Amino acid sequence: MANPILDIFKIKELRDRILFTLGILLVFRIGAMIPIPGVDAKALTVFFEAQRGSGTGITDYFDFFSGGAFSNFSIFMLGIMPYISSSIIMQLLLLVFPKIKKISQEDGGRKKIQRFTRWGTVGVALLQSMAVTVYANSIPGAISATMNPMMYTVMAMLTVTVGTLLLMWMGEQINQRGIGNGISLIIFTGIVAQMPTAVMSLVTEIQNGSVNAVFALIVAILWAVVIALVVFEQQGQRKIPVNYAKRVVGRKMYGAQNTYIPFKINPSGVIPVIFASSVLMFPLQLAQNIGSGADIGWLNTFVSLLDTTGPVYLTLYTLLIVFFAYFYTQVSLNPIEISKQIREHGGSIPGIRSENMEEYLTKILNRIILPGSLFLAFIALIPSLVQILFNLPSSVAYLMGGTSLLILVGVDLDTMSQIEGHLRMHHHDGLSKKGKIKSRNL
Repeated sequence: MANPILDIFKIKELRDRILFTLGILLVFRIGAMIPIPGVDAKALTVFFEAQRGSGTGITDYFDFFSGGAFSNFSIFMLGIMPYISSSIIMQLLLLVFPKIKKISQEDGGRKKIQRFTRWGTVGVALLQSMAVTVYANSIPGAISATMNPMMYTVMAMLTVTVGTLLLMWMGEQINQRGIGNGISLIIFTGIVAQMPTAVMSLVTEIQNGSVNAVFALIVAILWAVVIALVVFEQQGQRKIPVNYAKRVVGRKMYGAQNTYIPFKINPSGVIPVIFASSVLMFPLQLAQNIGSGADIGWLNTFVSLLDTTGPVYLTLYTLLIVFFAYFYTQVSLNPIEISKQIREHGGSIPGIRSENMEEYLTKILNRIILPGSLFLAFIALIPSLVQILFNLPSSVAYLMGGTSLLILVGVDLDTMSQIEGHLRMHHHDGLSKKGKIKSRNL
């Protein structure tokens, strides 16, 4: 009986891609442990341990999704979030300014937009790194006494910015020479790296009596149920039938063909949650770092108002997830473009007039996106609900749902699908027993 794991390493191209990806991710984990020049690692450890004990959610959030790089003040402490923030800004500019959209549709326009996004990443990273240097000044003993303050600020900003650009380049290298989506895999690796810490934190809390063992067991069962629901939702599809008539191309005649358009229940995947988190966390990080370092009252008030377990934050988070679900779906699945392509290839949707095709597809997408986005919002709110109801450590709560769970499931399914595609292309069985990761028709 064929073993799919052994089959993976029998194919040289696939084996090289997987090993290359693992090598890049290993470099990321090593870089997350290397502090920027001029900081005292021991002082940082003492400070952030005290922060965890006091239940400060925002700092824990930054640290969790950077794989511990934030609390280490490492060269990768900003993670890949500046690039994501820059991508969001560029996507919004494409919708607001027709000239920029026209540039993207020209020959080589995609490369120009990518170049603009990279320059934007530099600006966002410099801004965030400046806030981080101000924040470091508020940590007792964090900056070496022998370090010139001006030299430290310049060196820290350049080091952290270059670290983010290096992560962006590493993600692109995985896309080209590895397996899976590079940016998503880097975030995925950071979350997985925090799992042992989260489990140990939960065990310690149970031993200390701070967390009820029965509550912990209930939460573990809920976690398994939520994972099953996320997998079901990620694989769900609404299939729109499309019929193509006979047509002549050159001297060849192509017969009639019946196919379908697979609209996922959640067409935008985990993107709305990542975008919503970035939009909220970008100003929060600036306010947290600058407000704490410079003792600016109104910034500290802003941070308190947008507490990650507070009603204002949760309401804004939900609304942003729904907004980005609609926004990103309109960008990636434009009903006008889809209808145009169907008509150009001589296709039609049964029971729908050609001139009503755009309206029909738009209606279907709207019906799909609303429940899909609300489901995403529910999953994203689980960490805050878990913290409020069961008093679990923040690292465990972040692992329970929200961005982390959706990224873990989504990236895993996407990577498995790519590996399966390579196996089937080389006449091997897939990763599942039937040789195919199936989507559910809903």
